[in-house]
Amino acid sequence: MPDSPAMPMRFGLLGDPVDRTRSPKIHEAMLAIAGLDGEYIPVRADVGRVHRAVDELRDGRWDGLNVTMPLKGAASTAADSLSPLASKARSVNTMWRIGQEVVGDSTDAATVARLMSDPRFAGLGSVLVIGGGGSAAAAVAGVGAERRVYISSRRPEQARQLSERLGGSVVSWGSAVAGALVINATPMGTTAGEPVLRVLGVAGGLIDLPYADDATGTMREAATLGIPRVGGFEFLVRQAVASFALWTGCILDFGEVTAVLKKP
Repeated sequence: MPDSPAMPMRFGLLGDPVDRTRSPKIHEAMLAIAGLDGEYIPVRADVGRVHRAVDELRDGRWDGLNVTMPLKGAASTAADSLSPLASKARSVNTMWRIGQEVVGDSTDAATVARLMSDPRFAGLGSVLVIGGGGSAAAAVAGVGAERRVYISSRRPEQARQLSERLGGSVVSWGSAVAGALVINATPMGTTAGEPVLRVLGVAGGLIDLPYADDATGTMREAATLGIPRVGGFEFLVRQAVASFALWTGCILDFGEVTAVLKKP
């Protein structure tokens, strides 16, 4: 008898909001490049839905899950085990199944770690992480020990907690660090005069996690200043490629995926 056709793979994104996410388009492109049959479904979720989705993943109703704001911390407690980076950050944006165990990882942190060796940021000895949530925690965890880390949050207690848990020096909200690589792990950066924009005047580079249809104000300011930069869409694609590899075993080329996404 001929082999029965493989069931389509089923991936999902948990978060709130998820109505404007670009992730489905990115993952559909990667499925096509890899020659796999599947779908990627955004799901508006709260903490309870994260825990139910983990049960569904364990039962085989999902083949992999992404988690976005504001649920990355909740996902880290819902998974059965964590990668070293996810455990360090207490932040999970990618989950998959090994046997009956749900594993949580942070491809956010892994992508930051890879960007630390990017030639665009060579020679920058310090990093200023702006934010205090799960994305900021993943950024701090991904920087590594080779650079000095500074943390700034609109909520000083969040910055203090990140510093105590992951290391790094707390600086007051809106303070700049001369020559630092700024990692903007907040939704801000679209309005002129915001602190996230003001710190770029003396920065050495920018990794901007927010993404939009057009360049954010933060990215436009970095371009005006002529400093090296990675925008939110590039970061999103890079961490998506890493998630896809964990789910499918297919290691895709970032450049190829980006080229497909740029086609009209």
